Amino acid sequence: MSKRLILVDGSSLLYRAFYALPLLQAADGSYTNAVYGFATMLQKLLQEYAPDYLVVAFDKGKKTFRNEMFAEYKGTRKPTPPELSSQIPLLHEFLAALGVPLIEQQGYEADDILGTLSVRAAEDGMDIFVVTGDRDALQLVQPNVRVLFTRKGMTDLLVYDEKLFAEEYGFPPKRLIDMKGLMGDTSDNIPGVPGVGPKTAKKLLVDYGSLEGVYEHTAEITGKKLRENLLANREKAFLSKILATICCDMPLPFDPQSYEVQPKREALQAFFHKYNMKSLSEAFASFGAGHTAEASAAKDIALHTMDDEAAKETFIEQAQEQGFFSVSACFEGKAPDMKAAHFVLCAGGITLLAEAQELSAFSALFKNEKIRKVVHESKPFLHCGMNFGAACFDASLASYLLMPAAASYDMASLVGTYLSAANASDAQREGAEGAAWRSVFLEKLYPVLKKQLEEYALASLYETMELPLVEVLAAMEQVGIHVNRASLHEKSEEIAKHLAALTEEIYDLAKGAFNINSPKQLSSVLFERLSLSPPPGTKKTKTGYSTNAEVLEAMRFDHPILEKILSYRFWMKLQSTYLESMEALISPKTQRVHTRFNQMVTATGRLSSSEPNLQNIPVRTEEGRQIRALFEPSDGYDALLSVDYSQIELRILAHLSQDRNFLEAFLHDQDIHARTASEVFGVPLDDVTPDLRRKAKAVNFGIVYGISDYGLAKDLHISRQEAADYITSYFEKCSGVKNFIDETVEKAHRDGFVTTIFGRRRDLPAIKSSNYNQRTLAERMAMNTPIQGSAADIIKLAMIKTYHALKEQGLKSRILLQVHDELVLEIMKDEETQVAALVRGAMENVVQLSVPLLVDVHTGKNWAAAK
Repeated sequence: MSKRLILVDGSSLLYRAFYALPLLQAADGSYTNAVYGFATMLQKLLQEYAPDYLVVAFDKGKKTFRNEMFAEYKGTRKPTPPELSSQIPLLHEFLAALGVPLIEQQGYEADDILGTLSVRAAEDGMDIFVVTGDRDALQLVQPNVRVLFTRKGMTDLLVYDEKLFAEEYGFPPKRLIDMKGLMGDTSDNIPGVPGVGPKTAKKLLVDYGSLEGVYEHTAEITGKKLRENLLANREKAFLSKILATICCDMPLPFDPQSYEVQPKREALQAFFHKYNMKSLSEAFASFGAGHTAEASAAKDIALHTMDDEAAKETFIEQAQEQGFFSVSACFEGKAPDMKAAHFVLCAGGITLLAEAQELSAFSALFKNEKIRKVVHESKPFLHCGMNFGAACFDASLASYLLMPAAASYDMASLVGTYLSAANASDAQREGAEGAAWRSVFLEKLYPVLKKQLEEYALASLYETMELPLVEVLAAMEQVGIHVNRASLHEKSEEIAKHLAALTEEIYDLAKGAFNINSPKQLSSVLFERLSLSPPPGTKKTKTGYSTNAEVLEAMRFDHPILEKILSYRFWMKLQSTYLESMEALISPKTQRVHTRFNQMVTATGRLSSSEPNLQNIPVRTEEGRQIRALFEPSDGYDALLSVDYSQIELRILAHLSQDRNFLEAFLHDQDIHARTASEVFGVPLDDVTPDLRRKAKAVNFGIVYGISDYGLAKDLHISRQEAADYITSYFEKCSGVKNFIDETVEKAHRDGFVTTIFGRRRDLPAIKSSNYNQRTLAERMAMNTPIQGSAADIIKLAMIKTYHALKEQGLKSRILLQVHDELVLEIMKDEETQVAALVRGAMENVVQLSVPLLVDVHTGKNWAAAK
C-alpha cells in the first residue's frame, strides 16, 4: 500500500484562516484566530486522512527568483496586517509542539516547495495531497497528486483530481500556467494579455492546446482587438507563464523519514492552554499518545501519607528554607456548607496527603506569617474555616491581576500559560492524584507569579485590596440574604397571569397564535403576516429579519404589537431569571439565598454575582423594585441598610481630568448635570430645564464611554448633526475632560495598556490594530477603564474597611451584598445610627480625591424600601 504524504501550503492557509475567522485574542493579548483556524484544519487532516508523512511549507521573505525576472511581481499586495504577522511565530511554536516539519527557503515560495516535494514523492510512488487555498497549485495535479482546495471556512475541502479539473477547466492541469500567461493574475501582479479574461483564456486553450499553440494560430483568431492585444503583448504573455509556473526542481533534500509527525504531547497541550484554545486542547487530547516516550511514559507523584515521618520532616525543612509551601484540596459542596475531603501539601517537591484533623501537625508552619501558603482560589479555604491571612498567596488572583481579560484562571490554564513545559492536563486530574499535581504546580507557579506582580507594579494592589477582599466576600457568601418565600410565590403567580394576558393580547394583534419566544416565528409574524418594515440596515438571515431588542426598540411605535412583545420579554426575563430560579437557590438550612461573588470575571475589576445574579435587577423601574422588595432582613435583624455612592464615576472623572467645571460643581455641591447643561447650552444655571438636564446627563455619561454623534442622537432621539453640535460644545466648555480623554488614548496607544488610580492594569493590544472597529473599541476601553476601574477599586477598599470596622466594634450588623456602587447591610435597630455613620465614614473617606466622595444612606423593611 502506498505511503501517504500531505503537503500543506502554510502561507496560504494561515492567510485564509485569518480572514475566515473573527479576530480572537488569548489572555495575554496575542491574536490567535489564524493559528486557531490552521490548527483546526490540521486536526481534520490528521483525523480524516491519516497521513504517513506531513510537511508544512512557508514563504520566506518577500523577494524570490521571480522578482529578478519581473520586479513588480506581487508588487500590488498590501502589507500584511500586524494582527496576522504577529501570529507567524505562534504557528511555528504550534508546529514544533505538534512535531510537524516546517520547510521554508530564501528565494522561493511555499508553492515551489510543494511542487518539488510532490514531484519527488510521486517518483517514489507515494499518494500525495496538496492542501491549499491558492488555485495556482492546481497545476500540480497528476495521477497520484491531488489538491485539497479550501473553500468557505477552513474545513470545507474540494478534492481536485485530473477528472474534476478537466470538467471545470476543459484542459489538463499542467495547462493552468498557459491560462495564467494569457489572463495574468491580479493577486500576484502577473500582467498577462490586456483584455483577456478567464472565459477567453479557457476558450483559446481548448481551441489551441497551449500558449505556444495560441501564438502559432494568431492568424486564425477572428476577434481583431483580441488578435492585436495578443500580438502586442507576446513577451508579457510568455513572461507571465514563467512567473505562474511552480518550480518543481528546487535544490531541496527529500527525506520522507523526517516528515513523520512526532507530537510532543505536553508541549502541545501547554500551547493550547497558553493561548486559550480549549476546544483544540480537547480535540488533540489523545493525539500523540504512544508516538513518543515522553507521551507514553507514566508520570507519577510520590504522594506521602502522614505516617511517613521522614517525608514530614523533609517537608517542614523545605518549607522553612524556601519560605513558602503550597496547599491544595478536594472541596465538596458550596457556601455555607463547603467542606474539604483532604489536603495535599507540597514543599521542595515533597507532597503530603493529609486529612483536615491531621493538619495540626504543621500548625507552626500555618501560624508563621513569614511563610507563604500558596493556594489556587483562597475563598474555598475560608469557607472551610482556614484563614491564612496576609501570608496567603492566591495564584488565581495573582493571574487575574496580570491578565484581567483571560477566559479562565483554572489550574490547567495557569499551568499552560506560565509553565509551558508542564502537562496542563495533569492539573485536571481528579481525587488525591489531581490535588497532588495541583500542589506541585502551585509550588512552581509561586515564584513566577510573584515576580510578574512586582514587575508590573501590581504587588501592592494584590496585598492591600484583592487578597483582603476575599475574606469579605467569603463572609458575605456565608451569610447570604433572606428571601420572603411567600411573597416570592405570590409575585411569581402574579407575573404568570400577567404573561398569560399579554400572550392573548399579542395573539389578537398578530391575528393568530404563534411561539412568541421563537425569533423565526416572530419574524414571520412581524414582517410577513403584518407586513411591517424592518429598520434600515437590518440584515436578513436564513430565519428572516432579526427580532433582537435593538430592532424591536427601533420599531416600537410602528404597531401596537411591538410594545406588547417588549413588555412580554421584560416580564419573561424577570420571571425566568429571578422568580423561577430563586426558589431552587434558597438554602433549606438557612432559608437564605447565598449568591456567589465573582472576583475574577471583569477586566475592569468590578465584581459580579451569580446563582443568582443580584446585580442585574433593574434599579429604576417599578418592576425591578418589586423584585428587590422580596429581599428582607431575617429573624434577629430589623432592617436593611443601603449605602450608595453618589455619581462616583463623574467624581473620579473630575479628579482625573481636573476639569474646572467638574471641580467647581462637585466642590460647591452643585447638580453636575445641570451645571453641564448650563455650560453646554449657554443658559444660567437657574434656567436649566429638566429636558436640558436630561440631555446633559446623556452627554456626561456618554462621553466617558466614547459615545459617537450617532449613538448620542439615538439615545436622545435627535438628529445626528444636533448630537455632533452637543459634543463639540461639550468639549469646548469642558476642555479638561477633552484633554484627559485625548491624553489617555494617546498613552494607551504608546504603552498598550491603561491603569486605574490604584495601578490596576488592563492591556489593550487591539489599540494597535489595523482593524478600525477593533481599534476604536480598544480606544473606548482606554477612556472608560481608568474611571470604571477606579470606582470598582474604591468600593472594594470601602468594603474591606467597613467589614473590619464592624468586627472591631463588635457590631452584629453585617454586609450582605455589593451591587457595583452600593453596599447592602442587614442591621439591628439599636445599631442603625452607629452603623450608618460607620459605613458613611468608610465609604466617603476611604480615599482622598480632588472632590468629595458622597454617599446616600437609606434604611427599609426590604431592599426596595431601602433605596
